[in-house]
Amino acid sequence: MPIVAVVLLSLLAPCFAANVTYDHRSLIIDGQRKLFISASIHYPRSVPGMWPGLVKTAKEGGANMIESYVFWNGHEPSQGNYYFEDRYDLVKFVKIVQDAGMYMFLRIGPFVAAEWSYGGVPIWLHYVPGTVFRTDNAPFKYHMKKFLTYIVNLMKKEKLFASQGGPIILAQVENEYGYNEAYYGKGAKPYIMWAAKMAVSQNIGVPWVMCKQPDAPEFIIDTCNDFYCDQYAPNSPKKPKIWTENWPGWFKTFGARDPHRPSEDVAFSVARFFQKGGCVHNYYMYHGGTNFGRTNGGPFITTSYDYEAPIDEYGLPRFPKWGHLKELHKSIMLCERALLNSEPTTLSLGPKAEADVYASSEFCVAFLANTDDKEDKTVQFRNMSYNLPAWSVSILPDCKNEVFNSAKVRSPSSVVDMVPESLIPSASSSDKDPKALEWEIFTEKPGLWGKEDFSLNSFVDHINTTKYTTDYLWYTTSINVAENEDFLKGGSQPYLLVESKGHGLHAFVNQMLQGSGYGNGTNVPFNFSAPISLKAGKNDIAILSLTVGIQNAGSHYEWVPAGLTTVKIKGLNKGILDISGYKWTYKIGLEGEQLGAPYGQKSVNWVSTTEPPKNQPLTWYKAIVDPPTGNEPVGLDMIHMGKGLAWLNGQPIGIYWPRLVSFENPCVKGCDYRGTFKPDKCVTGCGEPSQRWYHVPRSWFKPSGNILVILEEVGGDPTKVAFSKRKMSTVCSSVAEDYPSIDLESWKPDLNGDRSQDKAPRAHLKCPDSTHISAVNFASFGNPVGSCGSYSLGDCHDPLSKSVVEKACLNKNECAIELTEGNFSKNLCPGSTRKLAVEAVCR
Repeated sequence: MPIVAVVLLSLLAPCFAANVTYDHRSLIIDGQRKLFISASIHYPRSVPGMWPGLVKTAKEGGANMIESYVFWNGHEPSQGNYYFEDRYDLVKFVKIVQDAGMYMFLRIGPFVAAEWSYGGVPIWLHYVPGTVFRTDNAPFKYHMKKFLTYIVNLMKKEKLFASQGGPIILAQVENEYGYNEAYYGKGAKPYIMWAAKMAVSQNIGVPWVMCKQPDAPEFIIDTCNDFYCDQYAPNSPKKPKIWTENWPGWFKTFGARDPHRPSEDVAFSVARFFQKGGCVHNYYMYHGGTNFGRTNGGPFITTSYDYEAPIDEYGLPRFPKWGHLKELHKSIMLCERALLNSEPTTLSLGPKAEADVYASSEFCVAFLANTDDKEDKTVQFRNMSYNLPAWSVSILPDCKNEVFNSAKVRSPSSVVDMVPESLIPSASSSDKDPKALEWEIFTEKPGLWGKEDFSLNSFVDHINTTKYTTDYLWYTTSINVAENEDFLKGGSQPYLLVESKGHGLHAFVNQMLQGSGYGNGTNVPFNFSAPISLKAGKNDIAILSLTVGIQNAGSHYEWVPAGLTTVKIKGLNKGILDISGYKWTYKIGLEGEQLGAPYGQKSVNWVSTTEPPKNQPLTWYKAIVDPPTGNEPVGLDMIHMGKGLAWLNGQPIGIYWPRLVSFENPCVKGCDYRGTFKPDKCVTGCGEPSQRWYHVPRSWFKPSGNILVILEEVGGDPTKVAFSKRKMSTVCSSVAEDYPSIDLESWKPDLNGDRSQDKAPRAHLKCPDSTHISAVNFASFGNPVGSCGSYSLGDCHDPLSKSVVEKACLNKNECAIELTEGNFSKNLCPGSTRKLAVEAVCR
């Protein structure tokens, strides 16, 4: 067959009906073994306008499959009413994957966890009589089967399974049940077996998997979720080794530190997985995206679900992680044939060093690993010497040439800035001064608005009352204060004491805010104590209880409570007054929500002003603005606001809360990639806002007349709200003499050839499209120290370094500088390995 025809068939493979099977070594598509590098992109955590670009960037990064959960509560928000539009247009998303010539892994669940609201299960299901989630429970199984069947039939209707010529080659039922199986008692195993048989009965023509399910039945592939899965083995020798979730970063909660997973460690984990026989690997997440609206899980998961993934929240490649993993993927795919068509031979290369060799008369592939987390090693393999940094893997697609080492990052790195731009009033938004931004204001009355919902002499559960239709629930009562109270005569001020099961509250006395209290991602319940201003006579007490996301995982998670449990007043003449048993009157939600304030509705009694009130609680702000200039991704800068929600043109930007990260737990200045990673290993952000910017997709903007609405709960300065454009301002490269020098774009393995030594390593720089390298801020060949944005000279430096780099790079979009004697001094730093570090400006 002509080469062109073979390539064309390969590109169009997901368009033809395919027979997908498997054995212990791999998935097999139409009799051909294939290796898969998959990228998680959750369709509702971005927008349709971003989907083609995200899929394209994933493919350019070396992925050949896209994975996503299916989000039940987004598709069936009320019982029997389905929604598949806008961010929830699942069919459109899968077809975009198909059009890109990629495969699809659909994790239907329908429980997904995913730091997503209620784990993806619709909250209405909790209130179907007799329902208990995720166990041998008839109502739950009925609705789970009904929804899963609905999704399967939708995919079949659109011919999206591989057996129909579509891109979907794998599907998942349930999710990480093994974590909690013991807590469900006798109902657990029957439920899992039922779920497995129910899934297979759908006859989709592709394999089903269950992740973190060691007792998965023979006809379901059990898979691994972890930071490392090289030692994982499925529960049957007939099943392939699949990694459904490799976490290249971690999620974040409001007020918590920023977790970081180094690129070197991510690459190490992936290389080790394929070294030890893995065949399908999925990054969770490859693009994390945004928890728009109130889709946050947790509780307290941030609106940003960036996950420090290879593609950032805004859709831009994250350097060096994206680039380093791209090189890894290319290196692995050079080994595909050998990895999938031979069994490895493991050789010891010394303490904590080993080689896995896949060889035949037609190929030879070797992975050399140093699992020591402290010591670099020089090893001998097939009479040749290789330098293996600690905690690293080298890949040799021909058993001779090192094309990649996980600890040697050749990819450029970058500094990305959020460039502020003041809100620009639309031309028609102010008749008085076209340059002044006119705001419209609506202020909530603390406590009851309209007719009460109900009254009780006790407290109700917050979530059971609101059913998560809103974050807000008013608990209101009143007390009478005698005129002879000591505090009225200059004594100590009384205190309000509140115990809550979560998640937060704002306390008002006589319409005035007295204070706010919150739990956090580690401890959701909290106690609140604050001095309050009481007067003689009747005092109205109104406590606004609020949720911040909602529980998304754990055994029996649907029963986790929220809301007030105890309210007392301390400091009265008679001691502590417990008012928990008083008559409490309840009101669900805020008046502005009912009137349509998030959508800028005219039914709201808006008051116009060019000088909006500052530091005022429970205030809605509306402004009509133009989009930011340019086409860069946009974030809403809320550093000068308190806490609340925001919308643009009725689209839900989400919860904003620049809650400061405390110094209670330490942060790190630098991160050692070596050694086992855990989420608290490399954390930063102490003393800084846990989230300052909130993604506003460009596709949400109109050319003019955009309605920006902000609900501020505690008080802020809306005049300082700004859009910020996400720009790569600085690019860097740091490459040493012992880094692999092979060009992965053109190199091909040759078993009969010699070890390639014709090229020196190269430092590569590339600016974003339509920009160029306008200046070189730093360049040093020798032993420079630091990282991108903070390089400094070591004690060994070639003074001509900067001129060499400027000659090669100025006014170019990209450039490469070889570490050769022709460019740099050969007598520099005798006896040490030298490197070149460069920092350049893109304009």
